[in-house]
Amino acid sequence: MKSAIIVFPGSNREKDAEAALTEIGGTPPVLVWHRDTELPKVDLVLVPGGFSYGDYLRCGAIAAHSPILREVKARAEKGMAVLGICNGFQIICEAGLLPGVLMPNAGLKFVCRNVNLRVETSQSLFTSRYEKGQVLSVPVAHHDGNYTCDEKTLDQMESRDQIAFRYCAPDGSLDPAHNPNGSVRSIAGVFNSEKNVLGLMPHPENAIREMLGSTDGRGIFKAMAEALAA
Repeated sequence: MKSAIIVFPGSNREKDAEAALTEIGGTPPVLVWHRDTELPKVDLVLVPGGFSYGDYLRCGAIAAHSPILREVKARAEKGMAVLGICNGFQIICEAGLLPGVLMPNAGLKFVCRNVNLRVETSQSLFTSRYEKGQVLSVPVAHHDGNYTCDEKTLDQMESRDQIAFRYCAPDGSLDPAHNPNGSVRSIAGVFNSEKNVLGLMPHPENAIREMLGSTDGRGIFKAMAEALAA
């Protein structure tokens, strides 16, 4: 699997993502600066977490207009895989690769802890290593993770199996007490209609080693490596 990571001023999880892709995918990714206009020939682009442009305006809104995003969008439309994590999720939503937008957390506080995620589908190149309904433990670290979208679009996404993960209780039930940011319908991650683009707020790249408290994020990287292997 050949991959690239887009780096913005304010990114701070690109090295975590690089380590995960290298360890599980077997090949180090290429780091691409946001001002570049050319993208290497890759199977996957990862847009990492952080605080691109200091989160001025709305999170991800400035980064979404970076030159390299035009090429990422063009490649995604042709089927290339794109994974946006945390700030990367915000960026690819703002860029129009995914529906919806990420707003400030309902509690208006930064949230940094492990949360429970329920896998909503195993039918994607990102989630094929999981079972539908499986509960994962993955860390979050964000202030603007409140996924918001209009009801008509949400209903369409539900019918098309575009919901990837939901925040949940340890037993998999949906409970507002276990929704860390107030996201509509407890949504933690979504696909585009073709399922070659995934955005999620939790950090699977920080849940790949026991010493970090969980290995539940490995499944995403393993699934991608298997699906996109040359």
